[in-house]
Amino acid sequence: MCSSFFTSCSESANESIKVDTNTKQDQQEFIRVLEKHLQAVSNKDVAALKSTMAPDGKMQLILPASEIINSVDSFMNFHKEWFKDTTWSFETKILNTEIGNKIGIGITEIIYREPERNGEPYFNRMIVSYALEKQNGNWYIIKDHASSIEKSTDKK
Repeated sequence: MCSSFFTSCSESANESIKVDTNTKQDQQEFIRVLEKHLQAVSNKDVAALKSTMAPDGKMQLILPASEIINSVDSFMNFHKEWFKDTTWSFETKILNTEIGNKIGIGITEIIYREPERNGEPYFNRMIVSYALEKQNGNWYIIKDHASSIEKSTDKK
């Protein structure tokens, strides 16, 4: 009887089976959905943003100094309100990804800017992690966790 999940009975105990569980096309689709999501926020595009959300309603938004927002509907309501302010901008860069068969993580750097807050230009440089889940063959954003790294209002 074989003792290892990664070895075959017909192989020697020292040989392992290399399993490629992630195709290049799957990785490209993951990146495409993450980029679409980031672009939707940058463009304040509610319809495009909604298209990146899981159809089963699974979503968590975790922001500094806020309670967790738990659902696609709550996430979309938050963004609809936020998008009403058209003065801010959002610069994004994907730093790295780890993509599995069903779940993947994308780490991004985001710089949020407002032309004026309390009489001064404002920025917030954040690292934001996104978890995506594959459902019915498609990738969807299911978690968004933002951490502020540097703000223009930080005491120096």
